[in-house]
Amino acid sequence: MMEIHMVAAADSPEFALLCWALRSSPVVGLDAEWKPNRTIRLRHQDTVGGGDSAPAADLPARSFPTVSLLQIACRVRRRPSDPVVGDSPVFLVDLLSVPLVALWDPLRDMFESSSVIKLGFKFKQDLVYLSSTFSANGCDPGFDRVEPFMDITSIYHHLKNPTMGKKHPKDTKSLAAICKEVLNVSLSKELQCSDWSCRPLSEQQILYAAADAYYLLEIFDVFQQKIITKAAAKSQPSPPGQNFIATVIEKEIIPESGSNKLFTECCESSDMLDDCLSNNVRRHGEKIMLKESDKIPRTSRRKEKKQSSGNAKNKEKLTCDEDWQGPPPWDVSFGGDGSPKFLCDVMIEGLAKHLRCVGIDAAIPFLRKPDPRQLLNQAYKEKRVLLTRDAKLLRYQYLVRNQVYKVKSSLKNDQLLEVIETFQLKISEEQLMSRCTKCNGNFIQKPLTIEEAIAASRGFQVIPDCLFDRNLEFWQCTDCKQLYWEGTQYHNAVQKFVAVCKLND
Repeated sequence: MMEIHMVAAADSPEFALLCWALRSSPVVGLDAEWKPNRTIRLRHQDTVGGGDSAPAADLPARSFPTVSLLQIACRVRRRPSDPVVGDSPVFLVDLLSVPLVALWDPLRDMFESSSVIKLGFKFKQDLVYLSSTFSANGCDPGFDRVEPFMDITSIYHHLKNPTMGKKHPKDTKSLAAICKEVLNVSLSKELQCSDWSCRPLSEQQILYAAADAYYLLEIFDVFQQKIITKAAAKSQPSPPGQNFIATVIEKEIIPESGSNKLFTECCESSDMLDDCLSNNVRRHGEKIMLKESDKIPRTSRRKEKKQSSGNAKNKEKLTCDEDWQGPPPWDVSFGGDGSPKFLCDVMIEGLAKHLRCVGIDAAIPFLRKPDPRQLLNQAYKEKRVLLTRDAKLLRYQYLVRNQVYKVKSSLKNDQLLEVIETFQLKISEEQLMSRCTKCNGNFIQKPLTIEEAIAASRGFQVIPDCLFDRNLEFWQCTDCKQLYWEGTQYHNAVQKFVAVCKLND
């Protein structure tokens, strides 16, 4: 059970407890939430696709979101005289209520303290937004540095391959996937794109936000335990029953009573672990340093670069992040209908059919060889996320950030699972085979009898004679008129996707 403290005022007991925890914690987990900012990376003179598309000038200019909530999970090191608090309290700091000038110094001291290991998951973006939020509220220049820092992705790769060092594969897993693999914990990301500026926060939002920071500590514990085991194996044998490296540090206790000798031995063992941890932090850790250019929204930076270069024929290419940022265009918070919709380019048409098989709306391009503008235009007008395996497609300046995702997996089943996980799609057995796999259309609501099916298929589709004596219902696509029935192929397909999507787990 997580111990959660809401911090909503600078003169509250929770704020005082937070400041104490920041001074007393050798390890902290960090995360931040903000209201999703649906902005588009477009030059004002561009339009998305053809002439009937929305002009870019009508769309908001890109700016940094205001961080609404800061989550800090602390692994505290307590002494007898310290406040009564658990080992891993999570503080949810309401940045819309707490005066930021009161938070600035405690946070900056923690960010830059060499004795505090900071944990995060792709935290640089969070830090940029935090720095912008604080700067805009009288705390200029915000934050510039977080050191020492360990990204959970680096810890995960160390657990998978200890010899890898700081180098790890470009294809990284989501935090939810890492939690599932390392901790066997299902971390739902449904609320990631909810409106974090609304108050009061719902109970679900509070638990979601706290979990994101708390499980960073839990993953670090697994990493730390691996270091402890390795260090204990190399250390001199302790007296029977007194393996202080393994017991004192693993349990992370400082005795509330007992002899000075025991306390001294515990501290010596703790120092041994600190040395071991320090070595591993230097090996696998990093530091986040924000340059002045990081603090300028990307559209402004590109405009300045264009002006300085004086290049009239600027290229419509830039480097984009391959990770999904969200929110998707179907998000109800931004006027969507809540129904996931995708557009699969020609490289992954097989994924489109797999998505249709599990009941997800997945279209393919109108043209066999569309150019990027035509692809994006279709995705834009139909409010779809464009799925692609083409890395070059991500480098076009006019691509809308929240409508393009690069699929990393190469096999269709793996691609399906990746999309389900990335977009947190809910798949049930009732959805399987509920769309036309041929054209992506819906079925006529009322099933057809065999007589009606024969009439509907005449000159168009052959119905096997063996089906005439069976009491079957037929379903017809409203668009392409293809007929379907619950035969052997249907049941085999259902069993296949039940297994692929792990619906019985």
